[in-house]
Order: sequence, then C-alpha cells, then structure tokens
Amino acid sequence: MKIVYYGHSCFGVEVNCKHLLFDPYISPNPLAKSIDVSKVPADYILVSHGHSDHIADAVDIAKRTGAMVIAAHEVGVWLYNQGIENMHRMNTGGKAKFDFGNVKCVKAEHSSTMPDGSNGGNPMGFVIESSEGNFYYAGDTALTYDMKLIGDYRHIDFAFLPIGDNFTMGVDNAIIATDFINCKDIIGMHYDTFPPIVINKEEAIRKFDHAGKKLTLMEIGKTISSKEVMSNSTQVTS
Repeated sequence: MKIVYYGHSCFGVEVNCKHLLFDPYISPNPLAKSIDVSKVPADYILVSHGHSDHIADAVDIAKRTGAMVIAAHEVGVWLYNQGIENMHRMNTGGKAKFDFGNVKCVKAEHSSTMPDGSNGGNPMGFVIESSEGNFYYAGDTALTYDMKLIGDYRHIDFAFLPIGDNFTMGVDNAIIATDFINCKDIIGMHYDTFPPIVINKEEAIRKFDHAGKKLTLMEIGKTISSKEVMSNSTQVTS
C-alpha cells in the first residue's frame, strides 16, 4: 500500500490499484497550500463525519473524479443534495465489500453536523481489510472502550489515530488506544491545523517510543509505503 498525506486528517491510500481518499479537507487548510487539489486522485472517498474540516473538498473531488463516496446515510443525503449520486451509504456496525477489499464501519465518539448545520448522523471510523493488509482509520474520536472490539475481532497492521487533543483524544489516550486495537504502528492525524490542536511532535514521538509503540508523523505531500509505517524505527517523515 502507498500512503500520501494531504494534511489534517486527509490521507490517500492506494489499495489493490484503487485510490482511497479519507476526509478531504485540503483547499481551506493553509498548511496544505502545496497540494494541488485538482490533481488529487480518488476512486473512493470515505467520509467519517460531517464537519467541514473533513468534508470541505468532497463534493469537488467526487464530481471531478467520479469517485464513489462511502459515508453515513445522513452525510450521503447531504452530498446527494450537492449533486453527488455515486455513493454507498453505511452506518456503524455495517460491513460492505468493494473491489479493493472490505469496509467495516466502527464507532467514533464525537459529533457530526454538516456545514449547513443539518444532521450528520453517526460519526464513524473505518476498518479496511484487503489482500494487501488491514488498517483502521479512526476519524475524529475520543478514547472509547469500544475500540477493544476492533483488537479482539480483527487484525490491524497499522492505524490512523487522532492525537491533537481538545476536539479528539490526545497523545496519551491514543497510546492507550493502541493497546485496545492491538496495534503498535500508528500514523498520527488531526493535529497542528488549528491553534488548539498544535502538539509537541518530539514529545509525542518520545511518549509512543517509551510505550513500545511507533508514531509516524507524515509531512504534508509526502508519500510512504505501509511497510515503512511498520518498520522498527519511530520517525517523522520528510
């Protein structure tokens, strides 16, 4: 798998020759000014919840690429009203099979309203299972004991976890989450974009390392392989 970071919580993951794009918030993000959003590829767009910092570019990218959007029912209704028809609506606990692999929707402890204030349904995380490996994209979430169900019933090779605190769990709770999901290789997300979620990256890496876990903090625009995420050294990519 190849992983590219577009800033905040937005990642592209290439799985079985398909481009999965998670929570597209690029053009409004000043930290992602180096990214040309008109060139971001997507065969599927997975939206964890309705907040603008996770869906801002979803409509434009979906229209340009024809990508299928995978999201909660209420998010799908909002997108349909914006002119997006190619979508697969899901909800917490559901699983569906696609040509790249399976998507399992899991609980995220957060809120979800659309940019116009309408109901965004249940916030979710996604477990992606494929012949190339499995990963967990947590979305925006607090630490919740429900994460232990993921570790109990699914094998996770690596995970995307929020670490910025304030709106989601922070570094300390994310380390606990690694035990719940039984996965020590983590890509951090939802940090540094806004003043309340600016973190000390070196301290975050040290805490993960001290706990025997690996935290990868990707540079915006950088592409790495899943094998690099699961290597033996903790890193900030450049």
